[in-house]
Amino acid sequence: MQMTKYKYRMIARITLEATSPLAVGSGEKDIITDAPVARDVNDLPYIPGTSLMGIIRHSIKDLKESDSIFGGQEEGSKVLISDALLLGSNQKAMDGLKDIEQDEYLKAFEVLPIRQHVRITEKGIGADHGKFDEQVVYKGTRFIFELELLSETKDDENMQKLLDIISSPTFRVGSGTRNGFGSMKVVSMKYASYDLTQEKDLDAYLKKSSSLEEDWNETIEKKPSELQGADWIKYTLTLKPLNFFLFSSGFGDEEADMTPVKENYVDWSTGKPEIKESKSLIPATSVKGAISHRTAYHWNRLTKHFVDNAEAIASDRNKACLAIFGTTLDEADIKPSRGKAIFSDVFIENTASKVLPHIKVDKFTSGVMDGALFQEKVSTAENQELMEDILVEKEALQDEDVRKAFEKALQDICDGFLPLGSGTNRGNGIFTGTLNIQE
Repeated sequence: MQMTKYKYRMIARITLEATSPLAVGSGEKDIITDAPVARDVNDLPYIPGTSLMGIIRHSIKDLKESDSIFGGQEEGSKVLISDALLLGSNQKAMDGLKDIEQDEYLKAFEVLPIRQHVRITEKGIGADHGKFDEQVVYKGTRFIFELELLSETKDDENMQKLLDIISSPTFRVGSGTRNGFGSMKVVSMKYASYDLTQEKDLDAYLKKSSSLEEDWNETIEKKPSELQGADWIKYTLTLKPLNFFLFSSGFGDEEADMTPVKENYVDWSTGKPEIKESKSLIPATSVKGAISHRTAYHWNRLTKHFVDNAEAIASDRNKACLAIFGTTLDEADIKPSRGKAIFSDVFIENTASKVLPHIKVDKFTSGVMDGALFQEKVSTAENQELMEDILVEKEALQDEDVRKAFEKALQDICDGFLPLGSGTNRGNGIFTGTLNIQE
């Protein structure tokens, strides 16, 4: 019998928890949303192994090193990755056909949250064709998958590199990773190494079940290396709302025409998953959009591109915004690029709400216009500190004016000069606080 040159097998079974909503699209459309999530044979959300493989491979900057692990034209991949399956309330993977009708936790995934998006122009209005929505998986949802490395050596350092990538604070899964989606944390990492030249290890490897639901006993709990994040700068905004704020859901209820966006999440604090509803939510996209436009303003100011001589550059072509937030434009001097800033949603547990009535007054008669009465339900979070973390690649901030413009935009939020959310021209969304920079 001919023996393969890869005599060693290193396997890790990893449990991930979504620390922000997750959007792994199916590539299809339906009557409910523009972008439904991928679902497995049980109609439960899952993360395809191909997605995980692509994300991990893309995280290795050196092309030769990437090809040596994941294969190229001359040799196949040394890495095997399974699909990441949903972890049920019994702490078991939903592997194989299951009857989910009697499980209240699993039934909650039949109808998932839908995020509404609209792209705002520099004039503060919605852009043409800028409205879309997408389905997301609850924050707190846990998934489990296996990663296997074929190796010629017993303690292959490449395995540690792969585990470090998955454990990195910048590891993101799915779409919208620059808009607050797809943040993951490692809950557990079980590991075993097999030497196939040893009869005991070979027997254990062959008897190991491929089912993620089956217990795997011959493992150790593996810890990833401490990561320094040398390529990233972390900005932390610690904010307190000055008064009311409103990040609108786009819908009304029996009390108001405009209501704050809320979203369910999964809580594992008791050891079992519970579906809970946040009192309020600050979507990362709302914060990102406001910062992008204010960054463009400050870059124009610093580089003396003023509107009175028609040299001011809007955010979609502004040098600072292109460097930090990327673009989909493909023109002579602008090429498509991925954003280099990662934002996070902020889930607020304790808020109060207040319904504010509004009327529209006729400019000529000063009387109330017919049909112009509406109500908005705003949120308050008195004495609460809200934390917004933003990670930016150092590469994007090499230009001094770009960095100054971005940091001044963040400072404007802390000083109450850049309100967030909707109704900002009515006094909503003013925050004050501090900016911390960690390099």
